[in-house]
Amino acid sequence: MAKDKKLFLSKFLRRKISRAIIFMKSNFNNTIVSVTDLNGNVLAWSSSGSCGFKGSRKSTPFAAQTSVETVVKKLIEQGVKQIELNVKGVGSGRDTAIRCLQNFPIFLTVIRDITPISHNGCRVKKKRRV
Repeated sequence: MAKDKKLFLSKFLRRKISRAIIFMKSNFNNTIVSVTDLNGNVLAWSSSGSCGFKGSRKSTPFAAQTSVETVVKKLIEQGVKQIELNVKGVGSGRDTAIRCLQNFPIFLTVIRDITPISHNGCRVKKKRRV
């Protein structure tokens, strides 16, 4: 058992990263937070559902705040000092999660809104005649 623990710790300590990118997707049903390094390799992730919230409680701002807290604690253990934040979606937990992120001792460089906005979109289906 000690050998397995040693391998896990050596793998965990090998990843000393100073900068990371946080992608936060906020729906009306859930909030998903994923952290990558600058190359796009995932370092940590969390969601409202994985934090123990079920049903309609997953969509609350408190659930989003909890998922951000769990991810940031993992980042601090890995030695991350600077982060960029990419926010996607229009869910209710979005603003609370950003405020929660600013309370931690990690320097937040950029907050980007990457919510997809359609520019007129596809043609509407023709009206049904009865």
